[in-house]
Amino acid sequence: MADKSSAAIVNKISPLPNHVAIIMDGNGRWARQRGLPRLAGHQAGTNIVRRVVDRFNNYKVKYLTLYAFSTENWRRPDEEVNGLIHILAQMIDRETKALHERGVRLYHLGKADSLSAELQSKVNKAIELTKNNTGITLSIAFDYGGRAEILDAVRRIVRDGIRSDDITESLFSSYLYIPNVPDPDLIIRTAGEMRLSNFLIWQSAYSEYYATPTLWPDFNEQEVDKALLAYSRRERRFGGLKAEGEARGT
Repeated sequence: MADKSSAAIVNKISPLPNHVAIIMDGNGRWARQRGLPRLAGHQAGTNIVRRVVDRFNNYKVKYLTLYAFSTENWRRPDEEVNGLIHILAQMIDRETKALHERGVRLYHLGKADSLSAELQSKVNKAIELTKNNTGITLSIAFDYGGRAEILDAVRRIVRDGIRSDDITESLFSSYLYIPNVPDPDLIIRTAGEMRLSNFLIWQSAYSEYYATPTLWPDFNEQEVDKALLAYSRRERRFGGLKAEGEARGT
């Protein structure tokens, strides 16, 4: 349930995005600032997820995608990679029931064949448990890469024998990992970085971007409010003009 202050803020911010995607960055820096190992930062990052999901749910945002682990992250030291996978398993065990009770629907965005059979089973059970929920749809991007997603889509189109003249943007989108999730309206990146990092390359063609210096473990409800307020002040033209008679842009 939204508290009174949250409800007041929700009523003031408009328009709101339908789909928000977040590049969760800064866990390592958060840990280093406190003299802690990197994995402590990743653990702290998972502790904020439920609060962030609840805040977006209060705003009636329909879709939230969190970038948790990229295809490039496999290059990190084995200790950190194994720790991240263990943290994912812990998070599924700890959070699935609570998210289900809040009406959250869970998706996995990315490949699963690099995960253990046990972890794949946990992911599939969480998805199955929440598949009929009607609240916010939470997609966790784990072992995800935008280029890999595009290449996989191309390979599947070729395997299906589709003629080149029949390939449209709509058809191509239907071959992506989660075709029933709309493109993100807003992409947030924490920790002050200003790059996409191979995230939702196809889907983000007309997304609005919001960068904050706040490290992910410190990205609380008030940070959500700031991001959504900034979005509400944007003018989305999708390549068009603001009003009839406006000078042609470049």
